[in-house]
Order: sequence, then C-alpha cells, then structure tokens
Amino acid sequence: MFRPKVPTMPQPTGLITPPAVVEPTAVMQHAPAASAPLSASAPTRPTVQLTPGTVVALVGGGTAVVLVVGAVLVSMLLAVAITGASVAICALVIRSLITSEAKHR
Repeated sequence: MFRPKVPTMPQPTGLITPPAVVEPTAVMQHAPAASAPLSASAPTRPTVQLTPGTVVALVGGGTAVVLVVGAVLVSMLLAVAITGASVAICALVIRSLITSEAKHR
C-alpha cells in the first residue's frame, strides 16, 4: 500500500535523434585582404533627437514621478508622526491611571 509504483514504459516516446558527427577541419591561414579604412564620421549607434514634444513628455513624466514619490514619503512620515503621538498619549493616560490609583490607596 505504501510502496511507490514505478510506471513502466514499453516504448520510448518522443523523437530520438542520432548523435551529431563531428568531422575534423583543417585551419588555413590566408593573407589579410586590404580593406578600406572606416570613416570616423559614421556613427555606430543611432543618435537620439529630442523634439519639443519629447522634451515636454520627459519633463511631465519626471514631474509626475517626483510628485508621486514625494506624496508617498510625506504620507509615510505622517503615519509615523501620528503613531508616535498616539503612543505618547497612551503612555500619558496609563501613567495618569497608575498615579491616580496610587493616590487613592
């Protein structure tokens, strides 16, 4: 009951490919061919051109990111401040209760 049953596979499934045959090749050195010198003015990467529309989009996107990050940071600071104030008020109330209890005895 608790012994695992290993499935038996009578025939392999899937495609069986024969091993690749590697044939040795000879390395031959040739004389280097004379090539034309590369021009220095041809850029290897395309240049990025900023149009007024893309500049406005970049400035708008940057402003949005700064505003969102600023709002998140301010809200986190406000949450910490509110938590600290509430803990301080709770501490004052508990201290008041303890001192008033001690005076009545």
